[in-house]
Amino acid sequence: MSGNWLRRLWSLSTGRFGLVVVAVVGATAVVSLVWTPFDPGQVDIANRWAMPGWPHLFGTDGSGRDILSLIMAGSRTTIVVAVGAGVIATLIGLSLAALGALTRRWVRESVAVLVDILIAFPVLIIAMMISAVWGGGLAVVIWSVGIGFGVNIARVTRPELRRVLHSDFVLAGRASGLTPAQNLWRHLLPNVAPVFIVQLSWGMAVAILAEAGLSYLGFGAPVTEPSWGVLLRDLQQYITVHPLSVLWPGLAITVTVLGLNLLGDGLREATDPTLNRGGGARRTARTHVPEVVA
Repeated sequence: MSGNWLRRLWSLSTGRFGLVVVAVVGATAVVSLVWTPFDPGQVDIANRWAMPGWPHLFGTDGSGRDILSLIMAGSRTTIVVAVGAGVIATLIGLSLAALGALTRRWVRESVAVLVDILIAFPVLIIAMMISAVWGGGLAVVIWSVGIGFGVNIARVTRPELRRVLHSDFVLAGRASGLTPAQNLWRHLLPNVAPVFIVQLSWGMAVAILAEAGLSYLGFGAPVTEPSWGVLLRDLQQYITVHPLSVLWPGLAITVTVLGLNLLGDGLREATDPTLNRGGGARRTARTHVPEVVA
């Protein structure tokens, strides 16, 4: 992977938008740890349903709480869920993909059958089933989405690993004395990174949607935990009377999910060696995996 991937990412409109959105959400989560315009839990009955303006830029809810402060505090939950689910999905997905591509035939076939069975269950259905059995909570959302998308990453990444496994540079590395783990780290993973990045960004975006959806249904974050899903559930009851208040948490969820997906798409283009981006040339078809030397 070239060291100029960040420059190429910034040159893409999708990459710039996604990078800015993710950076803003991350910075908001960090800032909210030490400062918010108002205490997110502060109730002010005298200022119930205040319209957007100063000092409540996004208005207030039915308890007089500042909506901007609640959204800032809820960004921490969003970051925790997205990163936690992403880490779990990465560990599970790459482990299953490696087992399904680099081991003996009976192990590969067993992994393929297991992945095909698990992939039949939608991620959100898995999350709802686990939440119904074990009760709600962020940990349930993180693990259920992480496991669900880990299987999805394995399904997509395993064929790519198998294809790259028989490339000349991998065979040369094996002949030079590299262990399977060294070959995997130096040659195989960089070549499947573009496919993996897209799946990971998609999984993190779905984790945010799952948390918001399950919190909306009462299975996600507890009511005492700042969360965009909880805020959306509380405000939608008054949507016909105060429709503008529902706009802010819904917009935060939509823009963050869109930013993650566009960032993943931009990272794929910036890191994929099969895409010819020089001199205005058209992109080459992904009909083969090129020989990328670490």
